Amino acid sequence: MAPVEALLAFLLAGILALLLVPLTDRLARRIGAIDRPDHQRSLHAAPTPRLGGLAIFAAVLAAASIWLPWDAETRAILAGAALITLVGMLDDVYELGAGPKLLGQTVAVIVPVSAGVTVDSFTVPFLGQLNPGSVELLGLPGGGAVDLGDVGTVIGIVAAINVVNLIDGVDGLAAGVCAIAAVTLAAIALSLDRNAAGVLAALTAGASLGFLRHGFPPASTFMGDSGSNLLGYLLGVVAVQGALKTNAVIALFLPLIVLAVPILDTGFVVAKRLKYKRPIYRADRWHFHHRMANIGFSQRRTLAYLYSWTVVMAALALALRFVPYSDNHGRFDALWTAVMAAFGLLALAASFYLIYVLEILKLRRFGRVDPETGEFGVVDSETGEFEAILPTDESLPR
Repeated sequence: MAPVEALLAFLLAGILALLLVPLTDRLARRIGAIDRPDHQRSLHAAPTPRLGGLAIFAAVLAAASIWLPWDAETRAILAGAALITLVGMLDDVYELGAGPKLLGQTVAVIVPVSAGVTVDSFTVPFLGQLNPGSVELLGLPGGGAVDLGDVGTVIGIVAAINVVNLIDGVDGLAAGVCAIAAVTLAAIALSLDRNAAGVLAALTAGASLGFLRHGFPPASTFMGDSGSNLLGYLLGVVAVQGALKTNAVIALFLPLIVLAVPILDTGFVVAKRLKYKRPIYRADRWHFHHRMANIGFSQRRTLAYLYSWTVVMAALALALRFVPYSDNHGRFDALWTAVMAAFGLLALAASFYLIYVLEILKLRRFGRVDPETGEFGVVDSETGEFEAILPTDESLPR
């Protein structure tokens, strides 16, 4: 029955999100939660309401209250979801600083982790099962220990929140990527008999798609941080409940593969900011979708490329879970191993094309560093092409 419940939760969450978004638009306009174009980094041209995440939260809450078991873990997950949505809403209205946002995210994540949504053991290929254990900390009142599994889980879910938040820079990107990732994680969780996680992933996918009807370019509304924070939180929780808390050997890698696109985007941006000695929390135009805009891609073409890349990585994760390329004794089947290799090569080829050919090699081949963006070359606003400039000053990187 779990697949049926997951499907029903998916449908209800999708319908509710679809119907509730217009109400959040009215609220956003009333309280001033409007995203006004910032020509330094925005890709939209008109002021747009940005509280669509409240519709996503309401849809998730309604579907979860029907189809998830009403136990301590579920209550803690939904309480954390309410907190993370509130933090995002405050940011949408008042534009919180990086410190308060990170603190709010951490507090929200601690709620489900303290209720048992944590990784206390996991399996690593060739090493077997590992238990993080705990460490004694000096100075705690009465002595005390910190569970490394809990700490790692909090860090991991907070990281998931932020990688989703950081890709939410073009109409429909975060919602679409999260929908694909959630459907994939639902299939994996259900196959591992992690039914509650499977249902949670399914309703997350439904709520994302329901919002996407309004958020697809040209978007009439944005989900805002209230939505991107919530979706990242839910995907992080699903990854812990649905994969990482199992003894499957490949479980550790499945969430990383499913979320590879936002993870790579975030890693690339953070690396660029560190390279040019800029704060990692400061917004800029170094994300994949910004780079695609710089070379002339429309928003819909950008979505097509990044959605496709996400689907390819999701297919690899599903293949790792379902293709019987080896038995329980490490013996490989030649035919199924070839099938698995084909999925791997496809994912590698897609990643190479999008990261290197499209994004890095074309833009780094010639030119000097733009002092505003840290990128090589100068963008022609008419064509989106980068014009080669000979290195004639001290702005070249050492």
